[in-house]
This record gives sequence, structure tokens and C-alpha cells, in this order.
Amino acid sequence: MKILAIDMGWSNSVSCLFDCSTGEVQYQTLITGKEPFARLLKEMNPEQVVIEAGPMAGWVKDLCEQMKLKLLVLNTNDEPWRWRNVKKKTDRKDAFKLTQVAALRQGSGVHVPEHAVRQWRQLIYYRQTLVDEMVSIKNRLRAVLLQEDLHLPSGQKAWEAQSWQKLSAMAKELEECGKDDLWRGMVKLELRRLEELAAHLGSVEKKLDGLAREDERVKRLKQVPGVGTRTAELVVALIDDPKRFGRGRKLSSYAGLSPRKHQSGKMDRDGHISRCGNGLLRKLLVQAAWSGKRNSLRMSRIYERVRKNTPKRTKQAIVAVARHLLVWLWAMLRDGSSWQVGHQPPPQKELSAVT
Repeated sequence: MKILAIDMGWSNSVSCLFDCSTGEVQYQTLITGKEPFARLLKEMNPEQVVIEAGPMAGWVKDLCEQMKLKLLVLNTNDEPWRWRNVKKKTDRKDAFKLTQVAALRQGSGVHVPEHAVRQWRQLIYYRQTLVDEMVSIKNRLRAVLLQEDLHLPSGQKAWEAQSWQKLSAMAKELEECGKDDLWRGMVKLELRRLEELAAHLGSVEKKLDGLAREDERVKRLKQVPGVGTRTAELVVALIDDPKRFGRGRKLSSYAGLSPRKHQSGKMDRDGHISRCGNGLLRKLLVQAAWSGKRNSLRMSRIYERVRKNTPKRTKQAIVAVARHLLVWLWAMLRDGSSWQVGHQPPPQKELSAVT
């Protein structure tokens, strides 16, 4: 069996062709791109192609599918791939190690979705980038004003119409500012950037909302209390094929919501969650869990059971709700089912009695 591993770089890549029957190794350096890779694959004609998980794995998958070659995308966070006490690490060594991990079947493969799903994911991440940039600008504006002993209202009120008018009145073109009021110029520049980003965010969300309306899976997940469009679309885009997760525990590990295990001798305890996987998914699930526990008796019971009336266990409790919520959403996608009547929000009196 011939295994072709490619250690991919932004500009150049190194390939390693390993013959499992003879042990022969052949290296080659090439430019990173579709055309050079296509020539390499046609020339080597391997039985197995191996690469690392990364932003370029998508088009490599598309290329291998066109050439009808078997591709394995390895997760470099796995234990077999980690380098320890290595004095010399090169691209050739990386490529050779990829072949060894694949030959010994020690590494776990990474799911690479179709091109349309990858584009959907990218737009979702781009929206979050815009949101993060807007938060950074708002924090800088607060810092600039605090240095002048000026205070903005807390929370979202700082960016409502009345507060925005006050900020605009303070702002001034930087070219017109003297040495004593340069802060006014900084406020003007930041407000302008905030307006531009808000316009971009509106365009992105409009497109995402249109895609969500056309996707029956997103509509179905939005039936769950606390789950909005942003959470539903991210869950659908990341899970992609529900059948690739055999059970809920595997999905929890994929999202980084499973606890770490610490076992030695008689000591056996669970630690903090692993935080492996997609951080945005965990963030939105926790937000949905806070909202869901106020509107769903089932979520509220899980929260109270884990919390045990101890404020110190609040975080553990809400993470437990988020973990259960993710598994429920996955089961709905896997089975094509809707949110059951028994899961609907309970009467207000019943909910208040539990909470």
C-alpha cells in the first residue's frame, strides 16, 4: 500500500510517499495549490492521501474526490501526533510522521463537509468576527471617555439613539482637534467604524436569515426553548451529518463539553470541561441554556439537580444543561423529529415552583 502524506504550508508543501510493503520513502517539495497538487497526485497515484486538518483541507478533499482518491484528514491534536522532547522538527519529519500515523491507524479522521456547508460555516464565523470587532470598538470608546471622566450608560443603553446623539455631539474631526481635545477625534473615528461594521453585520445577518428560512433543519431546531436562529444554524452547520456521531457522549466531546477524567489508584474524579472543539458553539449553547431553563421544565430540573442549591455550582449546572441541549438537538437532526409536546414550556406556576 502506498501512502502519500503532504505537510501543507501557506506557500510551499512537502510530500512523503511511503511504500508499506518495501519501506521505501520518497520526498518532494512543491508549491501549495490545486494545480501542483493535481500533478503530484496523478504522478504518484497513491492508494491513500493524508493531510493535517486545516483551512486548506476543503479544496484538497474536493481535488481527491475528483481524482477518486481516498483522503484521510488527521486531527493534529490527537495524542499520536504530538511531538515531545524532539530536538529537530522539519517539514519532512512532519510528512513522514503523517504516513506512520496513517499506516498504524493511530489517528482519528476529521470530517470535512461539502463546499456549500464550508461556505455557510465561513459566513457564520465571519458574522462573529464582526460582532467581536464591534465589542472591541465599544470597549475602546468607553476607555477614551473614562479618561475624560465621562461615563456611558451600562449595557446596550449606551448604544441606543439618545446616547448615540450625545456621543455624536462630543465627536469631532481629528484634523480640527487641538492638543487638548484629541479624544474627540478618536471618538469620531471609532463611531464611524462602528457604523460601517453595523452595516456589514446587517448584510451578513440578512443573508444568514435567508439561508435559515430555506433550511428545514434550522426551523425544526428553533422549536426548542431558548434556541434562536444563530444557535440553530451553527449546530446544523457543524454537525452536518448526524450519523457520524454514534452516541451523545461523542458529540459532547466534539463540542468540548465533556469533563476531563482524573483517575489514579483509588482516586477517580471528573475535572473541568475539556474545552476542545468549537468555542463559538459552546458559547451559544450556554446562552441558549440560560434562556431555555427559564422556559422549559426539563431544562430547569437538570439545572436544579446539578446545582444542588449551591451558588458555587451554578456554572457546572448551566454547562450540564448546555450539554443535554446539544444532545437533544443532535437527536432531532438524526431522527428528523420535532420538539415533543412534553418538552414544551410548562405553565408559569409549575416553573416557578421548580425554580
